[in-house]
Formats: sequence, C-alpha cells, structure tokens
Amino acid sequence: MTVFEGNFTQTDSLRFAMVIGRFNDLITTKLLEGCQDCLKRHGIDPDPQGTQVDYVWVPGSFEIPLVAHQLALTRRYDAIICLGAVIKGQTPHFDYVSAEVSKGIAATAFQTGVPVIFGVLTTDTMQQALERAGIKANHGWNYAMDAIEMANLMRQIKQSSTLPATTVDSTAILSASPSPALTGET
Repeated sequence: MTVFEGNFTQTDSLRFAMVIGRFNDLITTKLLEGCQDCLKRHGIDPDPQGTQVDYVWVPGSFEIPLVAHQLALTRRYDAIICLGAVIKGQTPHFDYVSAEVSKGIAATAFQTGVPVIFGVLTTDTMQQALERAGIKANHGWNYAMDAIEMANLMRQIKQSSTLPATTVDSTAILSASPSPALTGET
C-alpha cells in the first residue's frame, strides 16, 4: 500500500498564485505578509518580480472565486491561495458573501484539480479579524503552509505509478442511458 503525504522541503520548482481581496485591506494585507513570510522561510521567492508567486488583487472577497478559477484553468500553478476578510455587519450581506465565497473556492478546487486554499476570514467583528491577521497569530502563515503541503501532495499523487493512468470521461457518463435498475424497468 502506498502512503502519500505532503512535505515542506521540495519547494524550489513550485508556483503559486495569490488572489487577494482589497476590501478590508487592513486585514488582507496582514494575511498577505504572513503568507509571504512563510513562503520565504520555506525556500520560495515571494517577490512579485520573481517567477514563483503571482499576485492578483480583486475588489473584494466575492470576486475571489472567479479569478481563482481562471488562474487554475491556466495550469500554471501548483496551488492558489485566496485571501479575504468578510466581517459581519448589521445586514444579511455577510451571510450571502461568506457562503458564496466558500462554495466558489471549493468548486474551483474540485473542478480543476488545483489546490485552492481558503484563506478568507469570516468573523463577527473587526477585532476578531485583527486577532487572526497578526495580533494573536497570523493565519496567513497557515494558509501558505497548507498551499505548500497540498502542492507537494498533488505532485506526488500525479507522479505516482501506483494509480491507474486512465481517466473517467464524465461526458460519457452523463450521456449514457440510465440503467434499467435505476428507472424501474426490467
């Protein structure tokens, strides 16, 4: 039996994209700094002029999934880190935005096979967001660690000769006629 586990040491050839929401930039900038610090300490050059990390700024958290999806479709990146902050207000806006952002980021990973890290803080107060962006701890560091580990894990899985080399054609599955057992026909 094969065991796959990501590591934090084989980072020299990894490529990352970061999608950062400008809304609540007091928070997202701090998360970005935590990510960059972690990447640098693990041998990844976070310089925007370098070759390992690309940065895309979007208006807010709601726009993050669309851009992450487009970046994932390029197949240029080993992982994509999404950074944002949605802070609860006095209207249901918080609920709609946080739900759609989380669904969109998850869908991007499932649809493309590229690890997409959910680094969008969803907090009740600005104080809670500040605590997670550097006052008590910087979750940006954790998001970068997740990206490194998942990028290496996915590389191992893709390079493994123990997994079947065939893929399933979802078009064939969707267009196939239903089984008699499923339709009640005999």
